[in-house]
Amino acid sequence: MGDEGQIYAAAGVSIEKGVAVVERLRAAVESTGATGFGSFAGLHPLDDERLLAASTDSVGTKLVLARQRGALRFCGSDLAAHCINDVLTCGADPLFLLDYVAANRIDLESVADLVEGAAEVCRAAGVALIGGETAELPGIYREGELDFAGTCVGLVARARLIDGSAVEEGDVVVGLPSAGVHANGFTLVRRVLEDEDYAGDDLLAPTRLYLEDVRRLRDRVHAFAHVTGGGILGNLTRALPAGLRAELDWEAWERPPVFAWLARHVGEQELRRVFNLGIGYLAVMRDPGDELVIGGIART
Repeated sequence: MGDEGQIYAAAGVSIEKGVAVVERLRAAVESTGATGFGSFAGLHPLDDERLLAASTDSVGTKLVLARQRGALRFCGSDLAAHCINDVLTCGADPLFLLDYVAANRIDLESVADLVEGAAEVCRAAGVALIGGETAELPGIYREGELDFAGTCVGLVARARLIDGSAVEEGDVVVGLPSAGVHANGFTLVRRVLEDEDYAGDDLLAPTRLYLEDVRRLRDRVHAFAHVTGGGILGNLTRALPAGLRAELDWEAWERPPVFAWLARHVGEQELRRVFNLGIGYLAVMRDPGDELVIGGIART
């Protein structure tokens, strides 16, 4: 099916509206003295030498499918990895995570699956899961549904801050593989499942934690980007200075099988706009060494 058919907006999500909301809120947020608005992590000065970095997100509608298939623990892992990955983009070391579970009616086993999944990733990352909130909201959530959100806070020295300002024409774009769909685009995924089932592990596989990759690369990186909602190019553009653009070789890597399934129902341009297509994290640098190069940086 082409882009004129089953697009993300038709499934119920508008990327364009999300961008418009961000721009509408920018002035209000920046009036409070906040910096880094629109980046993967917000920044706040702790003192003259250090900055706190923080990011908040949720698992989204992947929870609906994961609950149906008994995979809620994966969504706990998704939440922790997603928030930690965002904080890592600025060069920060993640410190702690807080979570928030809300539902029509709290089911103890479901909450335990989510929190245990998050705690597993936190342990691997050396991040403390220091608390959170659990809420029953029957007037907001439908029977059986729930939501899971969280905030990660990290710390970065000003001298080691990675903010994209060092990116130059001629830099290359390195791609780090995803485990599959990760946690974005599931409103469209669930719409496709109405037409054709898919049982591959890469559909619900938890978001990869890129902590070790980032620590391996960050001393020579000019920018990092976490590929979430908006696809590879949309997220990479957020990390680039004005006047520069990325040129990608979309054939430079092999896509996981789940994206071949999606491609039978969703056009190529929409796939690129919504999904990570097998690349979950990006690094922009001058010398890639043995890393997977998927594109380069040019002037607009």
